[in-house]
Amino acid sequence: MTTDTQSPRPENGALRRLLGSASAMLQTRLELVGVELAEEKDRLLGVLFLGLAAMMLVSMALITLTALIAIAFWDTWRWQALAIITIVYALAALFCALKARNGLRNAPLVFQATLEEFEKDREIFRKP
Repeated sequence: MTTDTQSPRPENGALRRLLGSASAMLQTRLELVGVELAEEKDRLLGVLFLGLAAMMLVSMALITLTALIAIAFWDTWRWQALAIITIVYALAALFCALKARNGLRNAPLVFQATLEEFEKDREIFRKP
């Protein structure tokens, strides 16, 4: 009668260590994604709040400016003054819209650090 009491083959141990390392790296990368996502959320909320506050304040300032100009030119050039103000506002709105579109088109990747770490990991596994 023979008993099979062989120890695990060395390649199984190496494979397990490799899979354990890969699993740990994947977990680290997923944690990095979570951190980046939380940072991006906080940044976007801050920008959104400041943007809304700025829009409200600018709107109030423009309404006041429009009323001031209309009152100042009421007796002589009222409709011309209002037409010029309207054109200025329309051009400013067009400029802002084009800048916003440009900002969205040229935005960096959200998970840039995570992608760089995955690329480093891939390079490590490619080495013999």
